[in-house]
Amino acid sequence: MDRLDSPPKELVVTCRSLGISESDLVAFVAGDLDDAGRYGEVWFALTSEELLVCKAHDPTRERAAFAAGNSDGLYNIERIPLDQIDEITTENLVGNGFLVVTVSGEPRRVCQFTNSQARKFGIFAKVAEKARKGEPVREEDFSDGRPAPFCPRCGRLYPEPERAICPHCMDKRALTLRILSFFAGYKAHIAAVIFLMLAGAGLNLVSPYLGGRVLFDEVLNPGGRYEGRVFEAVVLMALFNLASIGISIMHARINAHMTAHVIAGLKTQVFSAMQRLSMGFFTRKQTGGLMTRVNADADQLQYFFHDGVPYFIVNSLQIVGIVTAMLLLNWRLALLVLVPIPLLVWFMNKAFPRLWRLFSRRWRALRSLNAVVNDALTGIRVVKAFGKERQEIERFGRRNQRVYDVSLQTGYFTSTFFPFLGLLMHSGGWIVWGVGGWHVLEGEITFGTLMTFINYLGMLYGPLEFMTHIVDWWTACINSAHRIFEILDTAPEVAEKPDPVRLQPMQGEIELRNVTFEYEPNKPVLKNVSFHVRPGEMIGLVGHSGAGKSTITNVICRFYDVQEGAVLIDGVDVRDVAVADLRSQIGIVPQETFLFTGTIAENIAYGRPGATMEEIIQAAKAANAHDFIIKLPDGYETVVGVRGQDLSGGEKQRIAIARAILHNPKILILDEATASLDTQTERQIQEALKRLVQGRTTIAIAHRLSTLRDADRLIVIEEGKVVEMGTHEELEALQGVYYRLREKQREALAIRGVAAG
Repeated sequence: MDRLDSPPKELVVTCRSLGISESDLVAFVAGDLDDAGRYGEVWFALTSEELLVCKAHDPTRERAAFAAGNSDGLYNIERIPLDQIDEITTENLVGNGFLVVTVSGEPRRVCQFTNSQARKFGIFAKVAEKARKGEPVREEDFSDGRPAPFCPRCGRLYPEPERAICPHCMDKRALTLRILSFFAGYKAHIAAVIFLMLAGAGLNLVSPYLGGRVLFDEVLNPGGRYEGRVFEAVVLMALFNLASIGISIMHARINAHMTAHVIAGLKTQVFSAMQRLSMGFFTRKQTGGLMTRVNADADQLQYFFHDGVPYFIVNSLQIVGIVTAMLLLNWRLALLVLVPIPLLVWFMNKAFPRLWRLFSRRWRALRSLNAVVNDALTGIRVVKAFGKERQEIERFGRRNQRVYDVSLQTGYFTSTFFPFLGLLMHSGGWIVWGVGGWHVLEGEITFGTLMTFINYLGMLYGPLEFMTHIVDWWTACINSAHRIFEILDTAPEVAEKPDPVRLQPMQGEIELRNVTFEYEPNKPVLKNVSFHVRPGEMIGLVGHSGAGKSTITNVICRFYDVQEGAVLIDGVDVRDVAVADLRSQIGIVPQETFLFTGTIAENIAYGRPGATMEEIIQAAKAANAHDFIIKLPDGYETVVGVRGQDLSGGEKQRIAIARAILHNPKILILDEATASLDTQTERQIQEALKRLVQGRTTIAIAHRLSTLRDADRLIVIEEGKVVEMGTHEELEALQGVYYRLREKQREALAIRGVAAG
């Protein structure tokens, strides 16, 4: 079993001297800071019965003593029985963290560590808690589910820590085959394209022969078979060229049709996959980077398959045909053309890895730049409000400089690599001109044969040069494909079971049973939260910012799955419920209102696209939004969103409330739903909400405690725990956390009242 850290031999010997065999040890972990916060060595050993804190006085000197055979007193060991420990947790700060052991209600920091050790100490604390509770410790308990930051095959760090992708060990051949699998439904198109390409390649091979051997030896040469028939020869050459061009147009049009359909379908797949992914995926990704995957990466594939693959096939056929024709004309000259090929292959093999790295770096730089542009444009109101235009320009400039630097490196490399590659290719032509010219003078070959050979050689350079650039295109294509497949292959963290429980209709009973949840490993936001909400009951969640109130609503909606405990709706674990049934019967009015680009009517009816205009107006009236909507230039058809009518915060909030009213949910979540409203409007909205919550289970979050006066019960959350629960009167009488929050708000209102006066 993995024990996190491998203990030094002298510590194992010391444990044996205490009667602790190696089989008794559950886990070992090493800290890197001493009690004073200096770099030092502290070891923790865990058995099924006790926690051992092992501090070395002087590790270097004591290990030397151990090597000399003296194993006494190497470690100062403190033994803490697990049955005396109430809790073992970690406390994560900005630059370091602590392992905290609570004994008899008194928390004690037994060790501090740097952030580099936080991950394994979090795992150790969880394992220790299981051992303390007498639960069996399994292999999977020694992992927090996050991938290692380095490639297990080659040991290199991943270029992007959030993506466990190693460009050095990536199976590029398998990726290419997977890309080609998208064309499986277009076999007839592919067959037609290949047939036309073969025909075009054959016609192209005839033209140099007509313009060389036939024209010079049979038409222009006295005594030739077609002497003097220049016009007919030129017309025949033109007809072959026209036929070749016509065939090229046909296969290009078929390919364009096929590629456009494939890429459009691929974009749909990527966007659909994003919609299936869980909220946690989007909180870890930047919007600009995801937009790049949907658009730029898919377009890169389209460019490659429209302008790369077909011409790769055409040029491959032409190379084979040209080399065959040259061998038939004069095999000695043909072999001279191939002399530089081994050097060419070696040179490309050396340059390819560097091209891969450069294109990967360029994409990452572009993604970072797109993210900055997206942030600046999305938050332009905040930028203007704080006068931070110069700061945003500087931030953009830094990211743009990175793009410039890597683009410059790429440009320098390709502008040197490809001309040198062309030089190697053309070196064979110089040999042919010299040796072939000498053979003509000696009478060994005709001038027409040499010119035909030179024409074929000229035709060969174009496809060969294309082949050198196909490496460039293929590299960019594989990079894009891997980013796209990463989206397609990512499994949702919140996945529906194959045979989910259907809740139609929902009663609205909610229960949180010993729920522990964390957004990041080892940093719990909710800690053993339990409460029960009866159908039709209104509950108010109260607490300081960051206490975990919104997180409770997130796990009820199953935006995230809890790590421990269970969230139950109507007695059924939400992980077993059909997601469509769950989400369709929960309505949310968030603190930050988002309106889609579209009409006001479309935004209100977002949850019920088939709603009639009468139903939309009725919902707007219930949310006290109808009066201001009909005063707008186009009423309910007024366009809002990015380029639409600029609404106030209160107006947007009322539209969001109307959206929730029309949705007609069984469970209603109000997350600071009246935060953006003035006093008069808030009173009207409170009356509307009072009618709305009738017969619905409602969970309301509010910092202004006065807005929760209609709640049946209040639940006070502090540092992720339920600390108080009861009616307003009961909590006031308790004079605890809720009472102190009320007093602070009264003081704040009193100060505002004095200031106003």
